[in-house]
Amino acid sequence: MIGRKEETRRLRAAWESPYSEFVSIYGRRRIGKTFLVNEVFGYKFAFHVAGVKKGVKREQLDKFRFALIRHGWEKCPKLTSWLQAFNELEMFLESEPEGKKAVFIDEMPWMDTHGSGFLTALESFWNEWASGRKDILLIACGSATSWIVKKLNRNAGGLYNRIRTQIKLQPFTLAECEAYAKELGLGYGRTHIAECYMALGGVAYYWSLLEKGKSPGQNFDGLFFGKGDGLRNEFEELYASLYSNPGPYEKIVAALGARRDGLGRDELVEALGAQSSGNLTLQLADLEESGLIRHYLPAGGVNGGLYQLTDNFSLFWLRFVRGNHSRDGDYWTESVGQGEKNEWRGFAFERLCLEHVPQIKKALGISGVHTDVYSWKRTASRELRGAQIDLLLARADGIVNMCEMKWSRGEYAIDAEEDCKIANRAEAFSKMVGPGKSIHVTMVTTHGLVRNAYWNDIQSEVTLDDLFADA
Repeated sequence: MIGRKEETRRLRAAWESPYSEFVSIYGRRRIGKTFLVNEVFGYKFAFHVAGVKKGVKREQLDKFRFALIRHGWEKCPKLTSWLQAFNELEMFLESEPEGKKAVFIDEMPWMDTHGSGFLTALESFWNEWASGRKDILLIACGSATSWIVKKLNRNAGGLYNRIRTQIKLQPFTLAECEAYAKELGLGYGRTHIAECYMALGGVAYYWSLLEKGKSPGQNFDGLFFGKGDGLRNEFEELYASLYSNPGPYEKIVAALGARRDGLGRDELVEALGAQSSGNLTLQLADLEESGLIRHYLPAGGVNGGLYQLTDNFSLFWLRFVRGNHSRDGDYWTESVGQGEKNEWRGFAFERLCLEHVPQIKKALGISGVHTDVYSWKRTASRELRGAQIDLLLARADGIVNMCEMKWSRGEYAIDAEEDCKIANRAEAFSKMVGPGKSIHVTMVTTHGLVRNAYWNDIQSEVTLDDLFADA
């Protein structure tokens, strides 16, 4: 299994606990939650059931009953309520031999249909039966991140503080994608792996669809623009799996995707064409919890901070797939201009860097230094030009690394115009933070810098190879 060492350790620790344990595992669709649990437990459970997508209460109960029968509880009657379903599960588990019993309920949020009483029955099962024993490991898993977080992890009722092991499964890092690409036999170097990462993110399932013998561009054509389904419809499926009412979330993501520098709350309300509401606050929190957007307070302060779309897949889909009805199997390799591709690569590389800040810190030798991560934005006025720095590492030692992130096929050459822009940004930011800080310009590039006349103006370099390190 690629990666997942810490998650595996925590699952095994819960299994080896001398008491019954309740574990929640959540993360976006296709991230590998079910695969992780199956691999750790060797696909062997005392009881295993998965919810039915968009299934009504009757369908969910029937699926639960069939799972009980499949595991050996052949006398299970027709189920009419969740209280009855969990009571049957209790009797079945009590009939099993002594020893620890793993109960894996996958896609649990789908079972909690409106008015079904599922959560009440789950609370009763755990509080009145399982927690009083020492032999039950209950694993709840689901893609609906907001449901897992609100109904289980932050439950204020019967399950309050009951779930000691909460595992949020994160996307693969570049290093893990490199290991997976090798396992898949793709034969990609790091530049091509990074390009795939900028379109697919670290979602293992998306990577599994890449065909060996094809370039990244040819694979993009097949996945997004060819005659097969591939990932063409994955955007809608992704948000539908995360949220019961995905429409508002998709609109927020589309609005943020249209602005490279992000939007403040008021700007977002204006872009959505609606008045600010409590629902928007909850929706933004859900998107952030799901790892699709980031909310950050730029250095110097912007009231309420800025929201920025950071999900690589969503960014690629919104830019190139949405509204594209072409079924041209060579759309990416032949129809999209090199200038448009390079613009996307530059934008996407910045997002890739934001996902690998620990690797950047390691390359700079500051892994052990407390560091606050900021961005900075200055709105244009009559007196001043607008300016933005997407990544600032404000260190406890008084140094601020001002990171300039640049994608290029070869070594990146800073010219006179670029040198002037960097110097102006550094000067403007230095005035804002005051004399107590020193600004170090850090270039994060794919293949390093050309040693020209402007190279000495840079204090430190980080390359794509550094981003592949284990943090």
